[in-house]
Amino acid sequence: MSKLHPSRHLVNVRYEIRGPLARRADELERKGYDIIKLNIGNPAAFGFRTPESMRLAVIENLRDAEGYCHQKGIFPAREAVAADAQTRGIRGVTPDDVFIGNGVSELILMTMEALLEPGDEVLVPSPDYPLWTAAISLTGATPVHYPCRAENGFAPDPEEIAKLVTPRCKALVVINPNNPTGAVYSRKVLEGLVDVARENDLVCFSDEIYDRILYDGAEHIPLATLTGDVPCATFGGLSKVYRACGLRTGWVYLTGTREGAPEYLRALELLASLRLCANVPGQWAVQTALGGKQSIYELTAPNGRLGKQRRAVLRGVEASPHLEVVAPRGALYAFVHVKSKPPGFSDRELAMTLLEREHLLIVPGSSFNVDYTDHFRVTLLPEEETIDEVFRRINRLMDDWMDGRLEPKSVRGATV
Repeated sequence: MSKLHPSRHLVNVRYEIRGPLARRADELERKGYDIIKLNIGNPAAFGFRTPESMRLAVIENLRDAEGYCHQKGIFPAREAVAADAQTRGIRGVTPDDVFIGNGVSELILMTMEALLEPGDEVLVPSPDYPLWTAAISLTGATPVHYPCRAENGFAPDPEEIAKLVTPRCKALVVINPNNPTGAVYSRKVLEGLVDVARENDLVCFSDEIYDRILYDGAEHIPLATLTGDVPCATFGGLSKVYRACGLRTGWVYLTGTREGAPEYLRALELLASLRLCANVPGQWAVQTALGGKQSIYELTAPNGRLGKQRRAVLRGVEASPHLEVVAPRGALYAFVHVKSKPPGFSDRELAMTLLEREHLLIVPGSSFNVDYTDHFRVTLLPEEETIDEVFRRINRLMDDWMDGRLEPKSVRGATV
């Protein structure tokens, strides 16, 4: 039998959050070790529950969820998304503009596939959520990463982005609140990004899956409230704000001028039709989620569970002589900088050594398409006591490494 070789168009496609490090963690668990997994923002793994009203909405509508639905999604879910957009100041959204997908992940892949051709370019933040870079690469287009620097609170500089635009550039991706940094962009920054898009005839893709997960009075401004006639696709879903990752229910809608958009929307509907429809049971929770009490605000409040756990991460970093961090203002992560490094340090060796010696699973910062190797991402989801233990273990390892008492582990395989 001939060897099965992967397709060449996967060469530049990476998703290291679930890569070799995670596979090694599974191996260690099978050997009986308890691994503290900080690599994935999966609320259910840390005891967060989907609101009961949403679970009941799914159960009570199971009879109507056994067959396929319309390729764009069930009408009550699309109507709820459109109504929520309007209440947040986004004008002109109708149920017909909304596409429901199997999570935002599927919709990112679909919207890129419907738009891009080999040779096109798309502006993507660095650090980014790596699915965006992967989705662009799968089409044969080229992701062009614009820097979001720690000294600017991980916010982008629109003037710097404008210099990266070429005639081949078709779109600008914005991730706000940001994964992995937790940055929440100001109105001034967002207006500058819109100006870049307008001046260069770019489509905006705004990933807002964490839109209601905010801390310390941070304000999330939906990009589509500022884009006017600039085409803007806005993404949201149930996974994070509503702690319902397993329902695999996300949405996207396009605002701005419809001139030139009908063919693109037909292409998007074609791709939606090819997968027949999104998971139907989960869609019945959308109307309840968006129209009901927003329980996430209790969790993100200073005395809420997420608020306390965020403070525990900041406390752990502050107490360390080796670490520093830009305090996350949104989302479920902290992007931690290792400021005191032994010779030959790399974030990948740190991650593997923490896993093998301390049984902690983190994500190296270089997994998020940056050109530096001295950051790592952790999730804010564990209980405070667990977070305290996490930073005790990190500091213990870093102390030994700095003092020459540690031989770091090599990363298995070419990428983490």
